[in-house]
Amino acid sequence: MADAQACAARVERLRELMAERGYDAVILRNNPDLRWLTGAERTFDDEVAHTAVITATGQWLHTDSRYYNTFVERLGADSAWTLDMEVTTPAAWAAARLAAERVRVAAVEDTCDLAFYDDLLVELARAGVACLTPRLHGDICDLRMVKDAEEVALMRRAQEITDEAFAHICEFIKVGMSEQEIRVELENYMLSHGADALSFGTIIASGPNGANPHAQPGERRVQLGDLIVMDYGAGYHDYHADMTRTVAVGEPGEEQRAVYDVVRRAHEESAAAVRAGVIGRDVHEIAARVIEEAGYGDCFGHGLGHGVGIQIHENPNFNRRWNRPVPEGSVVTIEPGIYLPGRFGIRLEDFGLVTADGYEPFTRSTHDLVVVGE
Repeated sequence: MADAQACAARVERLRELMAERGYDAVILRNNPDLRWLTGAERTFDDEVAHTAVITATGQWLHTDSRYYNTFVERLGADSAWTLDMEVTTPAAWAAARLAAERVRVAAVEDTCDLAFYDDLLVELARAGVACLTPRLHGDICDLRMVKDAEEVALMRRAQEITDEAFAHICEFIKVGMSEQEIRVELENYMLSHGADALSFGTIIASGPNGANPHAQPGERRVQLGDLIVMDYGAGYHDYHADMTRTVAVGEPGEEQRAVYDVVRRAHEESAAAVRAGVIGRDVHEIAARVIEEAGYGDCFGHGLGHGVGIQIHENPNFNRRWNRPVPEGSVVTIEPGIYLPGRFGIRLEDFGLVTADGYEPFTRSTHDLVVVGE
């Protein structure tokens, strides 16, 4: 059942924003935002099937018969949300609600599709409602950057499962196994040991495939002397873990170990600089400098990290474009890498909490280069 107190605090943060902007209401359809505000865990899927209207004094959620009973169970009898499964279009329902509440300024989240927005304007005119409809542009994403205690607890649990899976897979990997075999074992372990979903499609990239940061597991078979990049995470009650470890199949070569040490140093030096208020770009540049000074500046092209929560990629970010402060309470990854095309790749990723004084990783797996397959 949803944590009513936590959800009420989230809605109140949104209402404070509404008051600052002069919005009488907001209209939301984005599932991650609705999950955050309602607390209805394991209810939302890939369907854009729900519409919320929130005012200063009320909050309504329109859904359909596929989800209605689940919402009733998840939200509980004392929920502040009024549920509705009237058989009508989302736009007609929202327009009727705005009319009933005499709304004059209703902000619309810009993640909604244009068809809904166009239909909403038509339905407002049909209902005789003269209502301004300004756009919300990333505002709720920014609110979601700061995690509350419930969110942090769910991600800690997701990472515990992820760490346990790493220990298991290191014992499982043997020379001759395919990337796909390793992926199946890793994902099955997580789903059999507490995960209720996967954070994303698992990356298992061996040998030269590891030089492709988002390589997809295939039929390539692990060979002695390979490095294997494993990027994966457990999902738990709609929240995500995100971790990458690179392991060596047999004793690593001198160059492999040297490059690994550069990536580890880039990770640990940038992590040491993280604290509330730091500029995301500045943290990225610390890792980029370490890698460039080691002679691999052209081999690290992606951002150092990103926020994690209900979505696997959220704000804030550690990259060259993020010129804003990183707030206390955000949860972010740190994942530098070096990729040598046709040869091998190395990435080392933790994720954890930004505090007033530093960075608290949820990840507990070692930063040492682990040797497997022996």
